[in-house]
Amino acid sequence: MTKKIELFFKSLFLKILIGSAQKKTENKLPVITPQTKVLFIRLNRIGDALVTTPLIAQVKEKTGCMVDILADQKNYFVFQNLPVKQNVFVYRKGLKALRELIVDLNGRKYDIVVDTHDDVSFTVGLIVRLVRAPYKFALHKMNAALFTHTVPKPDPEKVHVVERIMQLTSLFGFPPDLQSARVVYEPLAASKQKAADFIAKRFPGENFIVGINISAGSEARFWGRERYQKLVKALHEKGIAIVLLSTTRDLKHAFMIYEEREKIFYTPKFDEFAAIMAHLNLLFSPDTSTVHLASIYGVPVFGLYVKYQTKDMIWSPFGSNFDCVVTEEPTLVNMSFDKVFPRFMDFLEKQRNKAPEAGNRTLLHSQQVNNISH
Repeated sequence: MTKKIELFFKSLFLKILIGSAQKKTENKLPVITPQTKVLFIRLNRIGDALVTTPLIAQVKEKTGCMVDILADQKNYFVFQNLPVKQNVFVYRKGLKALRELIVDLNGRKYDIVVDTHDDVSFTVGLIVRLVRAPYKFALHKMNAALFTHTVPKPDPEKVHVVERIMQLTSLFGFPPDLQSARVVYEPLAASKQKAADFIAKRFPGENFIVGINISAGSEARFWGRERYQKLVKALHEKGIAIVLLSTTRDLKHAFMIYEEREKIFYTPKFDEFAAIMAHLNLLFSPDTSTVHLASIYGVPVFGLYVKYQTKDMIWSPFGSNFDCVVTEEPTLVNMSFDKVFPRFMDFLEKQRNKAPEAGNRTLLHSQQVNNISH
């Protein structure tokens, strides 16, 4: 009941914000220069941040504008290593923290504020209303009155989330370049070295390594110890090299699943988890931010997805070869091994015949990052 009351008052307050929004007096889009100051807003989780990076990278690359980002406590670290940003600010709950944030942002005198969410958020709407900027951009949605300019939001049932967000480039004066759009994240040198050392020591001479990620954002997307055990055993019988990927939180599962503990890559650091992706030739993973990290390097992904009470497209990796098994139930508990394994093996064999070596993907990624940075 308390949650319902909270949602009611948030909805009411959002309507008040929309109703009090100043009428649009500026119809022309701004001329973007290297001196233009832009604030991109992306709250929520890690995956939300990752799917926003193609937009930010292209805007920076095409216009040369100054880029700041307002993120969330759950995802700000994704943007800290983004090579195109100036500053990353972190939204924290509470009236005092919000007041201090708005004072800071208004002191920076932004020319443009961009809401990168494709749904309506009370928090983001409030921030957009309070931050003073002559131009405010967003996809067209219920709170469109808060913005000076919007673009039509593509159908989420038919259009990938990255493609939807990329439509905002038109407000910056150029059409979205979906062919070159890629998720952007650059791990620190120390993290890349740790990942490289791990692979070199445990998989010398291997030219095809499958990463099996067991960790997801919730227990609802944990596939189960016995199923992962069967998967590991079946791949070993086929002579396929495996690195098991796990957060430190899920180590209790990982140690039960994989007897070769030295080939379990676990870390509490997101940056190190991202770095290991460059050394994989294929990733098996439940729906999580890991699939978007794999797409940075073009690593083929086989996913297990929960699509419960929604018609929206799944958040598949953008730009990677991909296949999946989807359930419309709230958890993966009834997704059987026999349903998943044959489809996975068919996908694996196709990728093994055409996938580039991990080292070549790493070189290509470095070239892409250098292009964006300069």
